[in-house]
Amino acid sequence: MYRDDPAALRALVREGEVHRDVYTSDEVFALEMERLFATTWVYVGHASQVANIGDFFTTTIGTAPVVMVRHTDGSIRVLHNRCPHKGTRVANEMCGNVGRFFRCPYHAWSFRTDGSIAAIPLPGGYEQTDFKGSAATGGMTPVAGVHDYRGFVFARLRPGGPDFAEYFGESLSSLDNMIDRSPEGRLEVAGGVLRYMHRCNWKMLVENLTDTCHPMVAHESSAGTAVAIGRQMPQGAPKHPAVEIYAPFVSPYAFYEGMGIRVWPYGHGHTGVSHSIHSDYSAIPGYFEQMAAAYGEDRARAILGENRHNTVYFPNMTMKGPIQALRIFKPIAADRTLVESWTFRLVGAPDRLLERTLMYSRLINAPTSPVGHDDLEMYERAQDSLHSDANPWVNMQRLAEPGESLRDTAVANGTTERQMRNQFRAWTHFMTLGVP
Repeated sequence: MYRDDPAALRALVREGEVHRDVYTSDEVFALEMERLFATTWVYVGHASQVANIGDFFTTTIGTAPVVMVRHTDGSIRVLHNRCPHKGTRVANEMCGNVGRFFRCPYHAWSFRTDGSIAAIPLPGGYEQTDFKGSAATGGMTPVAGVHDYRGFVFARLRPGGPDFAEYFGESLSSLDNMIDRSPEGRLEVAGGVLRYMHRCNWKMLVENLTDTCHPMVAHESSAGTAVAIGRQMPQGAPKHPAVEIYAPFVSPYAFYEGMGIRVWPYGHGHTGVSHSIHSDYSAIPGYFEQMAAAYGEDRARAILGENRHNTVYFPNMTMKGPIQALRIFKPIAADRTLVESWTFRLVGAPDRLLERTLMYSRLINAPTSPVGHDDLEMYERAQDSLHSDANPWVNMQRLAEPGESLRDTAVANGTTERQMRNQFRAWTHFMTLGVP
């Protein structure tokens, strides 16, 4: 239906409303993998995960398996994780060191870390054939584009659409701020990865990251309980770090309205323009002094004074600069999403910052998090009830303004749903890119 009817696909997104099929249709999900995830720049991994020649890390772009690897010339390559012989996934572990070549576990075809063929068993069997003209000679196919931005590696599966600089534009300032929080201007992945499955569509999670009208409602039973317990502590007792992390989630509407939301072209945006739930964390002894020594006091204050809450990099990455945490929403099916939560060490900064980052991830983003499960329940309720025929439309009209467009850069009230609308304008653009 939608594959052969671009008008029907475009009609799924109105100004301020989206049709339930964007969340429930298997056909729409398949088109997202073919069009949206293939032509946008998707985060693959961090350079610190492949620090040495031969180091590799396996992941997906959409549902396509890929492998990020440090090539012999020191560059980072991203290859389709597929043997050109029979299609077998070549690198099966999550990470490791492959040396100088990958070896397919099925028939032992071997490939250099740039994907080119290193060796084929019994090559004489191909001498009388047109093997040299076959697609298999291309080896493990490189993806169409790779860009390493200050250690953050993005890739796209095929050409088309904006280049890296145009696609991200000013939104890269959120990454810059997180990286600059290191006195050395460097990050390293630390603490492993937290994963858990959500029985819902991936876009629900992306929308939720700039939905500021839900925290004081959905998280009242979890974060609200932690705050209540904190109030029972004896007067003068130090505030527990967990309470410091939980408490801002149940801030009143006025707090969220005042913090602002910024939107950028192509679906990117962030909450926390003036302040955020991360603004009032306790100072870490010695940290500002390290930053001032590295950047000067004025620049250090500017870096640490920027406390953006959630930055969304469309389509499926979100990050928190002040807490050095990053999440990826990996689409599995129309109603299945795998969430990965990664944490980073600020190189050269006090270890207590990493301790707070790991605590935040454990309390908020882990499979055992009470706050995370508040959201999960809302997503799954929505995924189930969208199959009801009562109303096929989902509303996103809060604080809508005339003239909003795909290439807007704007700051708005902190409870607007403009960033959600911004994401769906980008969704429509890439889902119909090149389609008559």
